[in-house]
Amino acid sequence: MTEFARATPDKPALVLRDESRTYAELADRAARLASVFSARGVPSDGSGAVAVMVPNSFEFFETAFGACRVEARFLPVNWHLKSDELAWILSDSGAQVLVADPMLKEFVDTALEHAPGCSVLWTGDEFEQAIAAAEPWPTEGWRSPAFIFYTSGTTGRPKGVVHGGLTPDTMAMAQQGLVALWGFRDDDVHLLAGPAYHAGPGGYAFTTLFSGGTVVIVPTWDARSALSLVHRHRVSTTFMTPAHFIRVLEVPEDERAAFDLTSWRLIIHGGAPCPMPVKRRMIDALPDTEVWELYGASEGGATRVSPVEWLERPGTVGKPWPGVEIIIDTDGYGDGDEGVIYIKPAGGATFHYHRDEEKTNAAWREGAFTVGDVGRVDEDGYLFITDRVSDMVLRDGVNVYPREIEEVLHAHPAVVDCAVFGVPDERHGEILLAVVESRGSVSDLDLSDHVRERLADFKVPARFDFVPELPRDPNGKVLTRLLRDSAIDPRP
Repeated sequence: MTEFARATPDKPALVLRDESRTYAELADRAARLASVFSARGVPSDGSGAVAVMVPNSFEFFETAFGACRVEARFLPVNWHLKSDELAWILSDSGAQVLVADPMLKEFVDTALEHAPGCSVLWTGDEFEQAIAAAEPWPTEGWRSPAFIFYTSGTTGRPKGVVHGGLTPDTMAMAQQGLVALWGFRDDDVHLLAGPAYHAGPGGYAFTTLFSGGTVVIVPTWDARSALSLVHRHRVSTTFMTPAHFIRVLEVPEDERAAFDLTSWRLIIHGGAPCPMPVKRRMIDALPDTEVWELYGASEGGATRVSPVEWLERPGTVGKPWPGVEIIIDTDGYGDGDEGVIYIKPAGGATFHYHRDEEKTNAAWREGAFTVGDVGRVDEDGYLFITDRVSDMVLRDGVNVYPREIEEVLHAHPAVVDCAVFGVPDERHGEILLAVVESRGSVSDLDLSDHVRERLADFKVPARFDFVPELPRDPNGKVLTRLLRDSAIDPRP
């Protein structure tokens, strides 16, 4: 970032509404924040951690690069968390400073009572006064943030993903690899469509800044506003989730046609499985845009697939990234080629879950790790994800994978989105429940017949519930756990 501050000081690095931060301004503010963090006890030897808990904003990126300058790890925190969740993350990570939005004061103050080693720097007046009073940090520090991402997980408390061997050189090499992999350029304008604290949206925004491009920040997601920003700023790249696709496609075609989207050359999507009908419609809706899919997690990247390859093999998440190997463990999954997906990173890269040796050991096996997904690899080396270990339903002793049923439901014209999961049943062990967000009039009988025409009878949901909108986390993933808990125990 500092090299662009010297080479193109007046170029906008960040744009938010009608304001911008040039590369020179971003570098100067980051250097001053580094001094602020040091004065608050953040060590400059790579062992410190700076957390941030703010909506999408200039302050998010300024904090990240301030942590870079003082050579501290950068910890983005979901700003929707409550005090007990925040307290756990701050205490577990050992963060010395938390940059937080004042609207979160009630939650933050309570959390800090249980994380006495962490102080808070409020955005707004306190943040600006601290920057103005500080001298710039004398050294340039790291070129790219060294992240700690806390995974949401399916059970227990979230755990921090810490990648091993992150020196300034290896971090720069990792970013250079992403730039080369996706063809990022210094004239790119990147739309930050999702929450910056998430590895996908935030990560590719930082890759854009690493390559000298401009990041246009979407403060709160709205499909029409996002399309307007693409039109106005001549956006060329973005990272999205299937939830974004669904909302973009909900905008009537004549409205979408009013926006000039021809500058939009690349959409990378991930974060959740994309229903095949939704992806096909998105590809058709944006003929000037290449819609690429990636499969990976905070723990590491795995595969990617171009739209041409995907249309030839609908449903695939592609082939491995350079140097990455995909291993399918079929043990316990019958005689077929389906099993738990293990990812062997390039160059022997590793990660561990912060202060959780048991979970780390459970994830790794012979140099490869799993995040609990189930899939298969075809004869040409393309990976297909069929479900997650934790989502599998056992009906009458038979494994049923909800994702297959969700794909079929998404092909029905009245289904906007859906979630299928198992609930306890005395006779069958578990039965299938489908919660559906629909458009127009559709009945459970309509959907039952639709599924039965395409899948075996035992895969037809026993029950359909209809809702105005499915609950989602800020990353766009449907909160199936909440739906399941409500179905099992419907008390308010």
